Amino acid sequence: MNIEQRVIDLVEEKIADRPELFLVDVKMHSNGTLIILVDGDNGIAVGDCAVISRHVGFHLEEENVIEEAYNLEVSSPGLDTPLKLKRQYEKNQGRNLGIKLADSKTREGKLLNVSDEGITVEEKIKEKGKKAAVVESFIPFSDIIETKVLISFK
Repeated sequence: MNIEQRVIDLVEEKIADRPELFLVDVKMHSNGTLIILVDGDNGIAVGDCAVISRHVGFHLEEENVIEEAYNLEVSSPGLDTPLKLKRQYEKNQGRNLGIKLADSKTREGKLLNVSDEGITVEEKIKEKGKKAAVVESFIPFSDIIETKVLISFK
């Protein structure tokens, strides 16, 4: 049995009655750490992570899915974790993003809109000797390698 798939099934089973919560990622690392990232449209409480952890841990032990010792970590994705799902982009509308593109270029802008095909960002384009222009740009998901929310300390 695929460990990660079983964990996905267990998490989705546990949050089925909580439509505001969603699974972001499951990774079983070779060092024996099983990481589950869960988020919510308005964030996720520590208590929710604990309930998911107990549910998954109980079933993994009961079914003896993982034979060796392991550490189970359930948390929300940190600010340094790249966005993976359309739902994460939707949650972060209005925030500034740093975007790495397939052509090795990087872009920064305020996330204005999310569609099934990609995102629309508001970018400030500055040319030498001219005032910065504000333009809206559409970036297809197929062009995006990685997107992170930029933290502003202003």
